[in-house]
Amino acid sequence: MDESSFGGCECSEPPATTSEHDDPPGSSSLLQILSENAATTTRTTETCSIDTESVLSRLRAGSTPVSTLRGSRNGGKTAVAEPPTTQSKSSPALPPVVDSPLYGSSPRPSNPRTTEFRERFFPDVSNAEWDDWRWQSRHRIRTLDQFETMLDLSDEEHDALVEGGTMLPVAVSPYYMSLLDPHDPLQPLRKTVVPTTAEFIRTPGEADDPLGEDGHSPVPGLVHRYPDRVLLLPLDFCSTYCRYCTRSRVVGHGEIVPNAQRLEAIFHYLEETTQVRDVLISGGDALALSDEKLDWILGRLRAIPHIEFVRIGTKMPAVLPQRITTELVTMLRKYHPIWMSIHFLHPEECTPESKAACERLADAGIPLGSQTVLLKGVNDNVDTMKQLVHKLLLMRVRPYYLYQCDPISGSSHFRTPVSKGLEIVQGLRGHTTGYAVPTYVIDAPGGGGKIPLQPDCVVGRDGDDLLLKNFEGKTFRYPDPIQG
Repeated sequence: MDESSFGGCECSEPPATTSEHDDPPGSSSLLQILSENAATTTRTTETCSIDTESVLSRLRAGSTPVSTLRGSRNGGKTAVAEPPTTQSKSSPALPPVVDSPLYGSSPRPSNPRTTEFRERFFPDVSNAEWDDWRWQSRHRIRTLDQFETMLDLSDEEHDALVEGGTMLPVAVSPYYMSLLDPHDPLQPLRKTVVPTTAEFIRTPGEADDPLGEDGHSPVPGLVHRYPDRVLLLPLDFCSTYCRYCTRSRVVGHGEIVPNAQRLEAIFHYLEETTQVRDVLISGGDALALSDEKLDWILGRLRAIPHIEFVRIGTKMPAVLPQRITTELVTMLRKYHPIWMSIHFLHPEECTPESKAACERLADAGIPLGSQTVLLKGVNDNVDTMKQLVHKLLLMRVRPYYLYQCDPISGSSHFRTPVSKGLEIVQGLRGHTTGYAVPTYVIDAPGGGGKIPLQPDCVVGRDGDDLLLKNFEGKTFRYPDPIQG
């Protein structure tokens, strides 16, 4: 499943083959990454109205302003053989339909922004369709036409969508698109998923693989950096691509597919490497796998005696909460203890739909932790972060890590000074419950692992007393005799 094209450029996609999505042993039917009708993946392309390679070379060299390179607003469109994703702006309100099976007899959660978006662009789509994660995946927003219809694009956004050429593809689920402000390109959520020409700028210290994952990969799709822990990458697909993605070099390009042969090589390595006790399944997004495929992977891991701890990394509760079905959580319960790390960024992601998804996971006995990336202009102030962590706790999600943004190529516009992260932690510590304060970490470039950072609370010593500074800036003494 190739995701390598922006919505305005000619690209060539490798044909989808069943060998890329092999059935796991014993499966009675082909298990797709996503249950898509083959017809919906047929795409036709038209050549851009500008010379992409020439544009990108000049942009990256910094010799030509973006505004002078603009192609026609009516050119460079990609036709996608999918059901229409837009309707007349004068369409009536959503028709009454049978409740979605996702929520059963429970009240169906909704938020006003999503309701308004559906009435405008998807008025004929039933609740059952909208609440189907497969439908959401099939109707992701990917083309320039779709973005122009749903958003008032800035020059920087438009040029990035037309020119393309960055490592990371573009895709936004209809649900998450409904949360974006159509008129404000500086809205935090919009900045994280709609590309801009800032992605074309490379600054010193950036790298395609800043964490050195490729150098710690004994088997394709497995990263073994820490002695007792591994990162398992079963696929490279995401329903929505974050523009600051650490793995933008691989995600969405169809290079990591969940076929049995590749995964069995990983399981064989894990069986032989007995010091590994902890496996994190990520990607891509681990929950983009079908229930059957994920069930098989978890079963194979649980069959390895020395593996005690299994975690799943995902952003689905934030970008596609419809994925958290009763069937999924019922399957996950078989493999306890299962923990889940969820990627939340901003309080505007904490919608009624996301809350229902997290509660469904928590009710299944799955501990939830949030991993938040610190991003300039998105969540880089104490007030926004405090709102986020408070909402997360109400959704039964424990704030876990606050990450300094990795120096991935083209990410300088997202990165804050490290001092900003320390300021935020200091603004939370003592001013809210301790459960709400995440650990601020830098994932050391080159594969050094996570290094925690804290505000300087140890002032010094005075004889046998340690001098400590509290959240109010006051100094206190703690008896700590120096041992002879």
